[in-house]
Amino acid sequence: MAEAARNTACMGAHPMAITNCLNFGNPERNDVMYQMHQCIRGMSQACRKFRTPVVSGNVSLYNETRGVAIFPTPVVGMVGLIKDAERRCTAGFKTEGDAVFLLGDPGGDQSLGSGEYLELIHGQVRGRLSIDLRTEKSLHDLLIRAIGRGLLRSAHDCSDGGLAVALAESCIIGETGFRGSLPVHGRLDAALFGEAQSRAVVSVGPGAVRKLEEMAFKHGLPITRLGTVGGELFILKGLVDLPVSDLVQAWNNGL
Repeated sequence: MAEAARNTACMGAHPMAITNCLNFGNPERNDVMYQMHQCIRGMSQACRKFRTPVVSGNVSLYNETRGVAIFPTPVVGMVGLIKDAERRCTAGFKTEGDAVFLLGDPGGDQSLGSGEYLELIHGQVRGRLSIDLRTEKSLHDLLIRAIGRGLLRSAHDCSDGGLAVALAESCIIGETGFRGSLPVHGRLDAALFGEAQSRAVVSVGPGAVRKLEEMAFKHGLPITRLGTVGGELFILKGLVDLPVSDLVQAWNNGL
């Protein structure tokens, strides 16, 4: 729910309503019924907080292979409203010299839980995933207002793969480089790939930096300067130094 609303807000759209598809194993088993119960409970809380009614949806049950259930897989689709389509925002970096910021908490070691990095590198699907819906809603409001005022050149939710992946994707989509560094508070892999919630990577022109910082302060959100747009390389000081063309090639032809 939070990621769907965050993606909508990153375009400058007000979240309006959702549809869903709830996919689970055999609901006659106590653990699967518990999963369904908790999923619906959490989705209901988020819908109330984001003011997004459920206008349609469906349920798929008994999804198992040899008695082993699939992972609980609720799918959410969200529709939003952009009042001025000319002010819509996209995820790709655009202009040489733009400042890049992280909106939201940089995240700590616990942000590795339930993430892509933990499964891909360590073969583990485990860990707690926490979210504060009030902070999430504050991020949505900030994104929508900043985009509506024409302050943001780009906005990209920070979710699957963490901050390093979000920055790389903004380079790939915009076909331009980035030079900067990451805030590291604890483990380096958590700073790179931790999937802490309620975060977005944004870029602004030099003249809009102070206005964005003031808006973040008013919304009670941390804001961290990450670096600058430009060049042909994706550079995280001391960690990554790659041509954007290589990233584009891997992204487009990975399958």
